[in-house]
Amino acid sequence: MLGVSAAAAAGLWAWSRWHPLSFWYGVAFPVRLVRVYLTWRAVASGCKLARTKRAWRVTLDAIPVVGLAARSAASVVEQKRRVRRVSVEQAPRLGLMLPTPYGWRLRVRLHDGQVPEDYVKAAERLAHSWRVHSVRVLKHKPGRITLLATRRDPLIDVVAGGGPADLLVVRPGVLENGEPWVIDFRTVPHWMIVGATQSGKSNLANATIKALAPQPVALIGFDLKGGVEFTPYAPRLSALATTRKESVDLLEDLVGEVEQRMAVCREHGARNIWKLPEALRPVPVVVLVDEVAELFLMADKSEKDEVAKTGTALLRVAQLGRAFGVFLIICGQRIGSDLGPGVTALRAQLSGRVCHRVNDPETANMALGDLDPAALEVARAIAPETPGVAVVAGQDGTWHRARAEYVSESEAEQAARDFSHLAPSWADLIGRLPDIDAA
Repeated sequence: MLGVSAAAAAGLWAWSRWHPLSFWYGVAFPVRLVRVYLTWRAVASGCKLARTKRAWRVTLDAIPVVGLAARSAASVVEQKRRVRRVSVEQAPRLGLMLPTPYGWRLRVRLHDGQVPEDYVKAAERLAHSWRVHSVRVLKHKPGRITLLATRRDPLIDVVAGGGPADLLVVRPGVLENGEPWVIDFRTVPHWMIVGATQSGKSNLANATIKALAPQPVALIGFDLKGGVEFTPYAPRLSALATTRKESVDLLEDLVGEVEQRMAVCREHGARNIWKLPEALRPVPVVVLVDEVAELFLMADKSEKDEVAKTGTALLRVAQLGRAFGVFLIICGQRIGSDLGPGVTALRAQLSGRVCHRVNDPETANMALGDLDPAALEVARAIAPETPGVAVVAGQDGTWHRARAEYVSESEAEQAARDFSHLAPSWADLIGRLPDIDAA
């Protein structure tokens, strides 16, 4: 018997080690499911999610009876049933618990008067009670929420999904729920990426360039740090601005290109370039801006006009770019309202947000403060020893912790060289005047 038990234990250990996913679905999850349901009342009470209600209960009361024949003997006890109202602690009702590769989803029906924020506040207590890495409130509808329990952190070892990507789609890493981190420019056209030095911001830019290099798109760079960041990728860039004067000129050309595309769409009755005939459809343009603060800082008043032109041009591209195939990636170590109203107006157009570890709360607030206070708290808690970890928010308002796969500068530079033949000449691109009378 002892030998059979030892063999079974060894078999389970080997199963969990060599095939952890099947072991989770076949053994570990059913055990967790039973434990969660059996202990839910105590867990809800300890997390202050249970409610005390008055209910009718039948109780048995012991009433002593002393008969004439028993006056000198012990008293006789008579049991009588009584119906009375008592206080009963009730836990919220659980719905179906479904497994995921990294944990489970659990539906919960809220008590009267409860709101999803009550469960957000209790998430850490729930995680400790269930012995998991984290618990998140994923989505909710009136009276119901869905909890996502993650049993281990999938951001420790990140390997991005391989294979060819769709047009204007980048998969730089994974989300905290184990799903691929997807940046789809056709869904969320403009992105703000903030992060301090060594936080992972440059690595995300490397991953983005490596993923976009083999795609039929034009890449435009703005690098006011003297070009030290983007010059190594010049073979794949259609244009690169490294000074404020070059930036102003390139932005004017970019606005002109957007207006030209607008005229073509108007002539053909198309709302965007994707509804144009393929022969007339222009090449999508992805604009990468490194250290956007350098575009808005002024050394003296003589630069005021250039800063104003820069802010206006960027804002116009952000407002019109999605329909006409021009997409923005705005990066910076620090982005604050003190840079001027142009930055605040631009931020409103950047529906995609990526916030790495930052050095000041203003930058985190600029990136996430208008979306979700909980996301802001998580971003401020990113540790320095976890480079690449970020809080990602998309157009639908949901947010996740995410981490990009490490992509070295040499890998990104090699991709830029390998696919340099796909980089359209910027002069040819803005000088191309399609025949708007063509079918």
